[in-house]
Amino acid sequence: MIFNLGSINIDYTYLVPYFVRPGETLESDDYNIGLGGKGVNQSLAIARAKGMVSHWGRVSSIDAWVTSELESAGVDVKDIELTPEPSGHAIIQIDALGENAILLFSGANHGFTREKMTALVAQTAPGDTILIQNECNGLDQLILLAVSHGCKVIFNPAPMTSKVSSLPLDQCELLFFNRTEAAALLEMPVDSSAADLLMRCKESLGDVEVVLTLGSEGAWYQRSNETLFQPALKVKAVDTTAAGDTFVGYFLAARQAGLTPSQCLQRAATAAALAVQKFGAASSIPMASEVDGIIYQST
Repeated sequence: MIFNLGSINIDYTYLVPYFVRPGETLESDDYNIGLGGKGVNQSLAIARAKGMVSHWGRVSSIDAWVTSELESAGVDVKDIELTPEPSGHAIIQIDALGENAILLFSGANHGFTREKMTALVAQTAPGDTILIQNECNGLDQLILLAVSHGCKVIFNPAPMTSKVSSLPLDQCELLFFNRTEAAALLEMPVDSSAADLLMRCKESLGDVEVVLTLGSEGAWYQRSNETLFQPALKVKAVDTTAAGDTFVGYFLAARQAGLTPSQCLQRAATAAALAVQKFGAASSIPMASEVDGIIYQST
């Protein structure tokens, strides 16, 4: 089982010709309300990839419908807490090129206490996996609690903030970065090559496994002296909002099923390519059968 302490957001998505500028009022071409948040997206991706995942999260009781939607997808929701606080939410602009700009409000996602995290970790067994992103509070405490309990911590430090560098990243089993996140953490130019970023990761993090995603430029996996590359599928992107979360979820479900790192990369890249061809966050994450079909056609 993968235990995912992750954000739950309500997404307000607007389709716009370009991102709104300071002082400007811009009319949107379309509007949608849906389920989102990096944590929820990754749990849904794991479940749709036929992985086993339990979501640890907090959401307003007003938005209790979230638990039903997750449960119907195959996510274990018994440890989602309904709170009187407002849910986290995001205002998302999607431009004509499919790129996004996101304004985030943390809400209930930042209400985890040490006592609550201790109780959640106590449910796990040594060797279990705990997945985290950077949209919930208390990650420094959680990483140390998880490691002391014998769990493997997998971290996707997105959205990247200055606080990430102070976390005990060397205690993590696996880290997922995109180019911007890796460059910020490693204090390197954002246009640094993949080879340079991976080399600095190894120098800074030792033998921690790293997956570096580069969008249309593909993805890299590194552990010790092993380095693998997965090219991206050539598709027309309309919305990249959940592409990274889809990649993470499918990679971890494949890993849980015992696939090799190369196979994990292939499934993750295929799923992400399908996701960017649809609008929305959670709604764009493909089913395993869709991914299987693409992979079967390519072999």
